[in-house]
Parts: sequence; structure tokens; C-alpha cells
Amino acid sequence: MKRKLFILATICLGMVLSTSCEKYLDKAPEEGINEAEIWSKLVNFKLFFNAVYEGQNIYSGNWRDFNIKTASPLYFDYWDQKYTLEGITDAADQGRYMEGHNFKSGSVIGFVDKFINDGNRRPILKSMFMDIRICNIALRKLDLLQDATQQDKDDLKGQMHFIRAYCHFTLFKFWGRMPYITWVIGPEDQWDIPRLSNYETCIQIANDLDTAYTYLEKAGKVRRDPGPGLPGHLADPDQRAPNGVAAKALKARVLLYAASPLNNTAGQVAWENAAKASWEAIQLALANSYELLPAADRFRNFYGVQYSNEQIFAYYTGSRAWKSGDFAGLYNGVFGNSKTSWSGVCPTQNFVDKYETAFGEPLNTQADRDAATAAGHYKEQDPYANRDPRLALDIITNQSPCIGWASGKAQIWRQGTTYSELLNQSYLGITRTGYYLRKNWGNASTKNQITTLHTDPIIRLAELYLNYAEASNEAWGPTAIGVSSATMNAVDAINLIRNRIGQVNVLPQYTADKDVFRDRIKNERNVELSWEGHYYFDIRRWKDAPAAYSSTLYGVDIEKVTASAEYPTGYKYTRIPLGADRQPSWKEPMYYLPFNIVDNFKMKNFEPNVVW
Repeated sequence: MKRKLFILATICLGMVLSTSCEKYLDKAPEEGINEAEIWSKLVNFKLFFNAVYEGQNIYSGNWRDFNIKTASPLYFDYWDQKYTLEGITDAADQGRYMEGHNFKSGSVIGFVDKFINDGNRRPILKSMFMDIRICNIALRKLDLLQDATQQDKDDLKGQMHFIRAYCHFTLFKFWGRMPYITWVIGPEDQWDIPRLSNYETCIQIANDLDTAYTYLEKAGKVRRDPGPGLPGHLADPDQRAPNGVAAKALKARVLLYAASPLNNTAGQVAWENAAKASWEAIQLALANSYELLPAADRFRNFYGVQYSNEQIFAYYTGSRAWKSGDFAGLYNGVFGNSKTSWSGVCPTQNFVDKYETAFGEPLNTQADRDAATAAGHYKEQDPYANRDPRLALDIITNQSPCIGWASGKAQIWRQGTTYSELLNQSYLGITRTGYYLRKNWGNASTKNQITTLHTDPIIRLAELYLNYAEASNEAWGPTAIGVSSATMNAVDAINLIRNRIGQVNVLPQYTADKDVFRDRIKNERNVELSWEGHYYFDIRRWKDAPAAYSSTLYGVDIEKVTASAEYPTGYKYTRIPLGADRQPSWKEPMYYLPFNIVDNFKMKNFEPNVVW
């Protein structure tokens, strides 16, 4: 029977938009499968539906994933060193000159198919439409299920509505407004469907997530595992599947996008609705024992365990050895002992400047740095001292702890034409910015040859507070409480996130005005959610992308010198612009990915995106 279902699922997955699966449910050519046999048994039903989590593109001869994994930011960054979500923004450079550099300089058309259909890359668009179709077929056939309890059916129905919403939201983030497909498109049906507006797309997604919550609550799946301190904590057999808290949390994120400048056509009420949804999600998460991990355990959101109790919905990517090729996009060749391939994510100086002083002063501009220097809280020649603790947790800087390397510290310097270990010129994938990524690294390298568990925290509790702070500030300002049941304002929510990690409250001069505080909220979000796949989309929904892609990107040249009063650490730090070929450039169509040109010619009602 498993083989029968495998054949059926494979056939159906190949028919994304233009062919119905109906005729394949009556019989299979050599197996004699009938519809009742397929849909009446829970084990068979799950074999079909669970393709949204584990389905693969076997019919075209390769084994790359075609499922919701392709929507995971960490999965996007894995394996293919050509581009990462951060590497195609001003947040990071890539060690090797790759397609990501072309992307952020305004040229994507040469490899757009890799995001759409190519099973050897990141076929996000095709995967999401395939999974939407699976959900719609399964929803249609659920009443045929005979040997399942009502709880089983409610759980499945909740998952289907969540996954359908999740896939539509993924499409929306990358390609913009979409039709909302809630039916199985057959061969005689209209497939060239008009697109909704951005705002309408978000509202449809949010509605589906409300429905998902209703069924997940009925199924007793508001949280899947028993919770902290109980047997089976974070180890439910279906831990990968969404729960009720995830449905409300994702709804809050979707409504925040709906209210954002790129999408908002409803005005003030959109921000109010986003704030209310965010607060509801926070309260539901707390009632179900989710928590902000203490500073010492924050890393567990990213590596070392399968799941953490701050993660509300996560993708456990598995256990990976230090030299796994899956790291080629995230980490540089000097870590994986790969001289010619691995590229890596190298934070720019621009992004490093987002990490404030430990006293709360911004360092984003030269004026900010001058003010912090005058206060005695920042030194350009000792730049990593007295900083937000997250700098040390997220980014590898010169002389920061680095297990296995010389003196247990990262050596990122030159002395004349002599280069340190992490700038070994025989490797193509070394940093050009003076920084390497630490946040989800796991300390594995050629000098520390270990195997580490890795997880992508697709939704974690910290984000819910940041969502609430942003929406509440826009709706009612920094210090007012507009949600009737809320017990904190926007400033309180931001400070909660900062205090968890040991950072001081936002300084008072930034909390009296909505417009001034907005910049600190954005900065806080950039820092707390750094390298988790949010930045690419945030700067677009805020309409900050034109400025970000028009800025000059900097790195730092670090020269080893004799320690002196001028150079107290024995290193001379000089900000330098990256090469001209590594600078970004903005075009208005870059808000969204284009579709393949050949597909554009097929569309009439579905208005295509501008090709760039």
C-alpha cells in the first residue's frame, strides 16, 4: 500500500496547476487503486498529506526537496553557496563573488528559475503551489476518512489550513500579491486567475490561520508536546507540525505585513489589528508555557538541540558534520577546509554598526559614533568592547572566542602581506568584510571537527514581542497601551527583549516620539532576528530597501601593530568600502522576484511582475 500511495502522490505532485488529480484517484495503471482504498484509511491519508513536509521531486530524476522546507530561511541558505537571504542584501557580503552579488546589483533574471522550478536549487514557487494543491485535495477528501477519530480529523484539518496559509504567505513575501487558492483546479477550470491586492492577500491568509487555530484547538493541539518539566517535552512525534499557538503567531506576523507601508491600504486600523493579534499570540504562547530562553541558552534556538521552548514553529534540519556541504552558503571555506567552493555569509560593517554600545547608544552613523566616543562609551580602535552582548553571540570579530583556532580566538588580521589563519589567501571563500557569522554556526570547523544539531526557528517568542512593539507604536505611540487586555506598551516590549540578553533599556531620548522610536524598533528587530531570514523581507515591507541598496557597503581592514595609546589592542582598525563589484544597486522592481519570462507570456488575468 505504501508503494501505491507513493505512486499516487508522485503523479499528483507533478500536476501543479493545470491538471486534476481526480482521474488518478479512481485507478492507477498497474496497481488497481480505488478511491475508497486511498482515502478511507488514516495511514494512507497521512502518506498523501505528509508530502507537504517531506515530499520530493522524484519524478524528474533528482532528490531535491519539493515541500515546505524550501520556505525555511535556513534551508534557503544551505548547500548552494551562490546566494543566501542575507547575502542578497546590504547586511552581508559573500566570500566568493557569486550570483548573490549579481542579485543585489539588480540582475536576477539569469537565475530566477532557480527560485521557481529548478529542483537542483530552491524551487520555492513550485513547491508552495504543489503543497497548496495537496492541502486542497486533502481537505476535499477528509470526509472519506473512516478509521480516524474526530481529534485526528480536526488535527489534520488544522494543519491543512495552516500549511495552505503558510505557502500563500511565502509566495506573497517573494512574489507579492497572489490569488488565494482554496479549491482543486481541474483541467477544465480557469487557471489564469487574477491577483488580489497585497492587503487583500494578507487578509485571506490571516483568515485561513484563524480557521487553522479553530481546528487545532478542537484537536487539543494548541501545543503539541506536554510542555516544560513533563515527559515528552519538545519530543512529540509530530513536533514538526504546526500547532494552535503557531497559527495565531503567524497570523500576527501576516497582519503586521498587511499594515506595513508596502501593503497597507486600510490605514490606522491595520496597525491596530496587527497589535491586537500580536498580543493575543503572546498571551496564548505564555499560557502554553513558551518562554524567552535566558541569555546563556539563547543559542539553543539555532543549534545544539532539535527544538527549544522559545520556538513556536521550527524546522529541525538535522545533525551535520563540521565539513557538511550544506554549510557552503553560510560559512566560509576556511572553516570547512574547502579552498575553492564554500562562499559564506560575511556581515558588513554597516550591519555590525547596528549593535549598540552596552550603554544603549546607537552607532549607525558617524554622528552616532562620535557622540558615543565623546561619552567615553566607544572607541574606534577598540570597537568590540562595551557593545550589546548580542554582537559577541551573533558575529565572529577579530580576537573573539573561536574554539580550536590560535589561542582560542579568531585571527582576522594582516601584518603587511602576512595574513592570519582566518584570512588565509589560499582559500577563495574568506571574508572581505573582516567578519564571519557566528549566530547559528555551532562552533564546527576544521579546527573543531564536531557534528551539531541545527534548527531553523521559523517563529519564536521573541519575534511576537517585536511584532507587538512595532504595531503598537504605529497605532498608539511608544508609551500608550491601546489593546484593552494588554499590560505593556511598545517600549516595554522592546526592553523585555533587550533585558533578556543583558542589554540596557532603550535610552529615554528615543522613546518619547513615535517616529524616533520607530528607528530603534527597526534596529532592535534587525539585531535580535539577525541572520534568521527576516531582514530581506523587513526592509522591503518598510520600503527601506531603496536606501539600504543605495548605501555604500563597508568592511574593516585589521592591521596588526604594536600596542600603543592610539592602538590599545595592538590592532589598527580602518573602515574600507568593499569593491565596486560588491556594492548593491536598487531598482524599483526588486521589491519582488520576477517569474520566468516564458510564463509571463501565458498570463493575461494574472498580471506578471516586472522582469529585472
